[in-house]
Amino acid sequence: MMKDIVFELQDMRYLDWAVRKISPGTPGCFLKAYDEIDGKRIYYKLSNYDSYRGVFGHECINELIVSRIMDILGIPHVEYRIIYARVMIDGKELETWISASDNFRRNNEEKLAYDMFYDLQKRNNESPLEFAVRNGWEIYIYQMMCVDYLIANRDRHGSNLEVLRSIEDESIRLAPLFDQGVSLLFSTYGDEEALDKTDVMQDFLANNYIGSRSLEYNLSLIPDSADLRINVLKQEDKKYILEGIERILTQKHIEKIWEMVWKRWCHFEEICSEKKRPE
Repeated sequence: MMKDIVFELQDMRYLDWAVRKISPGTPGCFLKAYDEIDGKRIYYKLSNYDSYRGVFGHECINELIVSRIMDILGIPHVEYRIIYARVMIDGKELETWISASDNFRRNNEEKLAYDMFYDLQKRNNESPLEFAVRNGWEIYIYQMMCVDYLIANRDRHGSNLEVLRSIEDESIRLAPLFDQGVSLLFSTYGDEEALDKTDVMQDFLANNYIGSRSLEYNLSLIPDSADLRINVLKQEDKKYILEGIERILTQKHIEKIWEMVWKRWCHFEEICSEKKRPE
């Protein structure tokens, strides 16, 4: 029984989607809402939205797929699930998929966007990557570069990384990785011709705050000696990663997603092997 997909239609018309989040550097509008259940805050997010087309795209589905990929790799991340729900937006009822996640902040923590924290704490001429290394966050960042390459994540801007600071002792940590919906084949939703033409190995330009705009080049920023502490992705992991998605996306789309993830993983392994070869 899958615990991260709710196929039965849920009545969630009570949610308030009034606050809109426009992602810097990427087109579209991603509506967000939250709810309190048994003393816990649950955050909800829709795929792309505009007042004419309503909800479209599959960014919230990507959140679940990427969450499962990071489960396999053993990379700390926010756990996502998806819910088929009836919602009310701008006075209109819609049936759509919603991405849901739990609050990852502890009660005594406040959050700050990574780019803002960097601006407050950086040293002269220190890059955002050098800043992360100085703070002991390099493995986190290298794992992020790895998964962002695998999924072709185009939206790792400075607010899609968060610093969590304890109000009590001012200790800091980075939030688990979150907000990976603008990835995989999000821009080809409903367009099979564009899906067929997509080269899954192309170096998609990304809105990265750390490193460069090239997802592949960012892999070269990972030192040869770095222990990424990630598990190996295997062909048989496809079943877990894509289970249940056939009821949401077309089979062609699903196969293209797996082609992207698997081919990019194989290329990533080749890069790692080359780094370890003696000169």
